[in-house]
Amino acid sequence: MTWLDDRSVAVITGAAVGDALGGAVEGWTPEQIEERHGGRVTGIVGPWYPNWRDARPIAPYHKGDGHITDDTLMTRAVVEVYAKRRSHLDAYAVAEDLVPLMIGEPRWIPELETTALLLQRVFLAEKWMVARLHYGHVDPREAGVGNVVNCGAAMYVAPVGLANPGDPRGAYAEAIDLTGAHQASYGREAAGVFAAMVAAAVAPGATLDDVVAAALDVAHDGTAAALHAVVEAFDGWTTPPTTDEEERALARMVRETVAPFDSVGPQYRQMSMDARRPSRTKSIEELPVALGLLLAHRGDYRGSVLAAVNYGRDADSIAVMAGAVAAGLGGSGVVPTQWLDEIEEASKMDVRATGRLMASAAADIVRADADRARARLAAVDALGDAVPDAGRDSVGEPA
Repeated sequence: MTWLDDRSVAVITGAAVGDALGGAVEGWTPEQIEERHGGRVTGIVGPWYPNWRDARPIAPYHKGDGHITDDTLMTRAVVEVYAKRRSHLDAYAVAEDLVPLMIGEPRWIPELETTALLLQRVFLAEKWMVARLHYGHVDPREAGVGNVVNCGAAMYVAPVGLANPGDPRGAYAEAIDLTGAHQASYGREAAGVFAAMVAAAVAPGATLDDVVAAALDVAHDGTAAALHAVVEAFDGWTTPPTTDEEERALARMVRETVAPFDSVGPQYRQMSMDARRPSRTKSIEELPVALGLLLAHRGDYRGSVLAAVNYGRDADSIAVMAGAVAAGLGGSGVVPTQWLDEIEEASKMDVRATGRLMASAAADIVRADADRARARLAAVDALGDAVPDAGRDSVGEPA
């Protein structure tokens, strides 16, 4: 297995495990989670309501019991587009390949416990792509304008980082282009930054500090401000939390640090008036929270993911981001096999195979990038030979 094979499987499975664990407690507070489950969540748990088919606000989704959510379903669809095209993606790929997958190919939806279209599972922010691109015929590069600003695009762009291994700026640029079909403002920005973090994480020899540097290098506006605030809050932090009370204090600290940049507000299910509107000063909550938990646990997979799960609010997407980066740094061996096996069985999905499929596509993309780079260097060398030295005329005499 090559390095890229291992890291591709790691990122895809690491994200999916975080998704499945976090999906069971999405939308609740840390206090509610502990009350419901008799303490902090330490692995796969059952649905919040045993009668999940009818209980609001959960119905009709069977969250928990190892079921992956729309985060992983959309990630897998993006991988399938990469596997089909074997090239970098843009907003037109969303219109021409991703949207047709969403509306034209039934597949098993674990939370619905039936075969259905992906469109029937995703949130309204993802349905927007179908309405704008398939029915509205909007320019794919601009289709995301007007959509609710949330983490919908960021939740599925980890494969973009794998298509640009070791090239955070390339991953950022590709994700910004790709997600222009879906998101705008700080939702689109978060997608670009998360893709850059994954690209940095999967580079040979990468450290958590490299991931932080990549994130801060590409981020703009409120996203950059939120990330800087989190990094500053953990400056000098060297000892991961070891007790439940330390974990609770950590969650409060991260929430307090990120809250000024989060438009949703203190009550996740009762959003503030300016929630999820375009802004130059705001950030989605999920990305800086994930980075804060990674910093607190020094990139440890299990610690970072469980901290994300117990954070509550948008726990599944936070755990997807923390899980993808931690697994990218540590490799496929850091993703607990027991969790992954149970999630694959419960979700009726071979997540490892999705990782291998992405590895195959990424290998072709990297080879093509290398060929283009060599051709470009040759062209630059030829230009240098053809252009006289500055300050001299065509025969080499001083001008």
